[in-house]
Amino acid sequence: METVLAKIVADKHLWVEARKQQQPLESFQDALTPSDRDFYQALSGDQAAFILECKKASPSKGLIREDFDLDYIARVYNNHASAISVLTDEKYFQGNFDFLPQVRRQVSQPVLCKDFMIDPYQVYLARHYGADAILLMLSVLDDDQYQQLAQVAESLNLGILTEVSNEEELERAITLKAKVVGINNRNLRDLSIDLNRTKELAPRLPEGTIVISESGIYNHQQVRDLAAYANGFLIGSSLMAEDDLELAIRRVTLGENKVCGLTHADDAAAAYKSGAIYGGLIFVSGSPRQVDIEQARMIMSGAPLKYVGVFRNADPDAVTKAAKALALFAVQLHGEESPEYVQGLKAQLPAGCEIWKAHGVTDSVPDFSQWQVDRHLLDSKVGNQSGGTGVAFNWQLIPDEQKKITMLAGGLTPENVCEAAHIGCKGLDLNSGVESQPGKKDANKLQAAFTAIRKY
Repeated sequence: METVLAKIVADKHLWVEARKQQQPLESFQDALTPSDRDFYQALSGDQAAFILECKKASPSKGLIREDFDLDYIARVYNNHASAISVLTDEKYFQGNFDFLPQVRRQVSQPVLCKDFMIDPYQVYLARHYGADAILLMLSVLDDDQYQQLAQVAESLNLGILTEVSNEEELERAITLKAKVVGINNRNLRDLSIDLNRTKELAPRLPEGTIVISESGIYNHQQVRDLAAYANGFLIGSSLMAEDDLELAIRRVTLGENKVCGLTHADDAAAAYKSGAIYGGLIFVSGSPRQVDIEQARMIMSGAPLKYVGVFRNADPDAVTKAAKALALFAVQLHGEESPEYVQGLKAQLPAGCEIWKAHGVTDSVPDFSQWQVDRHLLDSKVGNQSGGTGVAFNWQLIPDEQKKITMLAGGLTPENVCEAAHIGCKGLDLNSGVESQPGKKDANKLQAAFTAIRKY
C-alpha cells in the first residue's frame, strides 16, 4: 500500500482510536440487534442489481455534490436501488455515521456502510447506526483481519461486500469464500479507471458468486457492456454529480427512452412511471395521435417528462410558437425539412430547445454530416410513409459512429425492445407497439417494454 490509500488507512487508525475514546464499544454493544434486511437476497434478483451511493466528496474528485440533501437522495434511491451505499468516512469523503440512520429510516433496501474497515469496532459501530452490510477491502486487510471483521459482521447478520482490484486480491476473495465480490475498476493507488478490470477478473470467480462492478460507470452503454460479466453495479460519483438525480438514474439504468404519440395525461403518467425520460407530442395533421397546444398542456400535466414536439413540414413560426408556449425540450422534424430550414428554425427557437431530425430508413441510413441538429431519429419507411408504420427496419444498417446521437424508432414492442437496446443507440422511441389502439397507450405494455429493456 502506498500513496492515497496508505494515507487514508493511516488516518483511519487514528480516527478509530479517537472514536473508541469518544464512543466506547461497551456503551452500545449490548443493545445491538441483528440486521433484518438481507443484503445477499437484495442482490440476487433476475435483473441486474444497482447499489446506489450517497457520496458528498471523494479524494479523486473533491466536492461532488454541494447540495447534499440526504433526504432527497434517499427518497429517489428508494424507487430504484437494490441496496444503498452510504459513505461514512469523514476526512476524505465528507461522510458521517449519522447518515446511516437518516437514510435507513426512509428506504426499504439494505443499507451498506462504506468505509475503510480495519477494526472490529467499526463493524459494531456500523450496526449501531443501522447498517445492514459493510465493505471489506482486500487492498486494506490481510486474510486474518478480514476473517476477524467478517466474523463480527456475520454475528450481526450483516452482509459483506468484499472488494478486490487486482488478480492477487481476487484469488484471496475466492479462498475466503466471499459471497459478494466488488471489482473496483479504480486503481486505489493512483485513482485511474479501467472498466476492463471487471471483464478480466469476473470470469475467474466461482459460479454462484455475486459480482458487482464498481467505479467509473457513467452511462447506460457501459452498464450493458459490463452486464455480461457482472450481476450488478455500484454507482456513486456519476449520479451525485447530477442535479436531477431521478433523470440521472433513468439514464444509466434504462437509457434515454421516449414514448411518442401521447394523447392523454394518464398516458404520460404511465410512460414516466415505466421509466421513460421523453414524451412525444405529435402536431401533425392527419395523425391519429395529433394534439394541439391546449391538449398538449393537459397531457404534460400528467408527468414531468421532457417533452418533444413532433412536426412534419410545418411552418417554422408554428413550430416556434408551440416550443415557446409549452417550453418544449426539443422539436422533432419528421418531414422533408432541409438543412437550410433547420438553420432558420434554430434562429427562432427558444434558447436550449433542441432540434431532432427524423429519417426514414428502407435499405440504407442517410449521411448525418450535412445536418446541424442535436439528435437524429431513425424510423422505418414503408412506401411514402415514414414513422407510425409499426414496422422495424434492419438495425444492423446503423453505423457505430452514429449510434451515440441516434434515437431508434419503428416497430418497437415489448417483444423486441431488449434486442433493440443492445444495438447501442442513444435511446429507443416507442409508440404504436405499446398501445391498445392508435393514440391510446397501454400501461401494461409500457411496463413490459421497460422491464425488457432492463434485462441486459
